[in-house]
Amino acid sequence: MHVVARAKINWTLDIVGKREDGYHLMDMLMQPVELADELTLEKTENGLTLTVSGYPRVKAGPDNLALRAAQALQAQTGYRGGASIHLHKRIPVGAGLGGGSADAAGVLAGLNRLWETGLTQQELEALGLCLGADVPFCLRGGLQRAQGVGEKLTPMACGGLFWLVILQPCPGLSTREVFGRFRLDARENRPDTQAAATALAAGDWRGLCRSLGNVLQGVSAELRPEIGEGIAALRAHGADYRQRIGGVWPVYPRAGCPGGAAGAAPALAQLLYDPYLSGKRAAGLSTMNRRK
Repeated sequence: MHVVARAKINWTLDIVGKREDGYHLMDMLMQPVELADELTLEKTENGLTLTVSGYPRVKAGPDNLALRAAQALQAQTGYRGGASIHLHKRIPVGAGLGGGSADAAGVLAGLNRLWETGLTQQELEALGLCLGADVPFCLRGGLQRAQGVGEKLTPMACGGLFWLVILQPCPGLSTREVFGRFRLDARENRPDTQAAATALAAGDWRGLCRSLGNVLQGVSAELRPEIGEGIAALRAHGADYRQRIGGVWPVYPRAGCPGGAAGAAPALAQLLYDPYLSGKRAAGLSTMNRRK
């Protein structure tokens, strides 16, 4: 069985509170993009094995979320057989693109079908939440408003075709380190998530750009000085909006046209660390991201 595990972007990322257990309460707009890992799943008589190719920083050890997802599904359902899992990795690590969560979601959904274990979507999402806050979103797909710790998902409409360039200008950042430095009383670069959702539904590029923001951008810039250089490069190449998400910038090129994105990518490749060009159709991603 072949499964495509798509990266995600945060159009907006706001932190609105903090629970007593230390988890932050989020308000985000998230959506899959074309950049993706690929999973090959095969049923075996017993045991679970994982092999990895592609992106060199990802190892097939016991902490890999793809393997942990298979183990969790096996434990939840009591399935006695096994599986061989091969992960071809393209999504950068520590980039805020949800690569590990996408892999976990792909394994959960794929093995649930391959093993015929019969978990519902709701049950898969509950199991996925035990693996990571973004896993329920990756199982659901489409444009979603994510609240709570990320598990409360509301599907949103989107009415346009937007092009972007995704750049990783520096080594990835640890989620734990970024959130550890974040101070709720010193938030800056806050988005207007509702306005962004309205703009996406209307296909309103300019309205979208006015509404975006990421409250973790300042903390991340303190940890990676390369971010300032990256923002300057994006500005020089005509981006309408420059937002840092995790260790990666989505770049929203002028007028949302593919020509602007395609033209900027080669030049930025010489300046920064790993560019990816991705076309993103908001209305179509919900079907693109569902595992079949």
